[in-house]
Amino acid sequence: MFDFIPLSVPSIQGNEWKYVKECLDKEWVSSAGSYVDEFERRIADFTGVRYAIACVNGTAALHVALKLAGVRSGDAVIVPTLTFIAPVNAIRYLNADPVFMDSDDFYNIDIEKTLEFIRSQTVYKNGATFHTTTGKKVSAIVPVHVFGNAVDLDSLLDVCKERNIVVVEDATESMGTIYKMGRVAGKHAGTIGKLGCLSFNGNKIITTGGGGMILTDDTDYAEKAKYITTQAKNDNIRYVHNEIGYNFRLTNVQAAIGVAQLENLNRYLGIKKKNYLQYKQGIDRIPGLHLADTPDYAENNLWMYALQINKAVYGIDREQLMRLFDQQEIQTRPVWHLNHRQKPYRDCYGYQIKKAAFLHETTLNIPCSTGLKSEEIERIISCLEKR
Repeated sequence: MFDFIPLSVPSIQGNEWKYVKECLDKEWVSSAGSYVDEFERRIADFTGVRYAIACVNGTAALHVALKLAGVRSGDAVIVPTLTFIAPVNAIRYLNADPVFMDSDDFYNIDIEKTLEFIRSQTVYKNGATFHTTTGKKVSAIVPVHVFGNAVDLDSLLDVCKERNIVVVEDATESMGTIYKMGRVAGKHAGTIGKLGCLSFNGNKIITTGGGGMILTDDTDYAEKAKYITTQAKNDNIRYVHNEIGYNFRLTNVQAAIGVAQLENLNRYLGIKKKNYLQYKQGIDRIPGLHLADTPDYAENNLWMYALQINKAVYGIDREQLMRLFDQQEIQTRPVWHLNHRQKPYRDCYGYQIKKAAFLHETTLNIPCSTGLKSEEIERIISCLEKR
């Protein structure tokens, strides 16, 4: 009988109980309260943006960010096929259509193919970019920093600016990822485009149980984000609403947890790196296995560890390895089903998707919690060796 090792669970080791108790004692438990303001301020300080606007979850943050970016019904939005489905759904919430892109070596959107698509498959007229095949206006792009790996945005920014394509970063997996090279050096993922989004879901490096955040340096975007996420309320006393709004605000209790979690973020990032290096040393010596590398142009947060499997050398494939881990009470998961193959999106346009399919078939995510013990990592490596 083995002790169960989960894939990714939160670490509650700081002032969470203290801050939540304060909320309960003062009866500030809903979307108003000092911890919401404090959490927003601290996230803004950590990421280096002027404004951070808390939302109920990362998907809501993406929805609002795309709306602020000017995405309208009938538009097209560029997005990677290999990603959690949230940004794709957020595009469709606005009655726009995704244009799916392939992956690079780090599971991120393939920038070279994306630039090729923009240059060869679109035209620029009347201040906007249009997809020649569908005729749709390409109003935005959503680069997703998959597994916390920074997208190589440097070469994309100029083209998007020239073509009036708004960059909305999905940084929901990359809290703590900071660029080291190029003109974006020193910037946190999610702060390079016009808008960026974070997530504090239970499996992220820091969590509020749910929760998300919109990041921006633009005052108008920030004011509008706060306005429409609080039901577009123009008069707080008489409840006058001049626009359609959303009930997307974070609660004070959740924000209290977030403030406590943020106090431990740097320590969690250190643990993630230490565990990654221990895994890599053990895994990369096993023929047919490789722990995915991270881009060297950023200090990546190492949120999720991606095990790459060469069946021809290792002897078994991802599905067989998943079953073996399951027998050993070790939780793993495959990479998300590719979104251009998802039933709601099969009719949407995809551009030369090849590598994403290969990565999907040959990758298995392995346990990565910040509470993961060294001996548990060794047990996982031993399981891989013995198979």
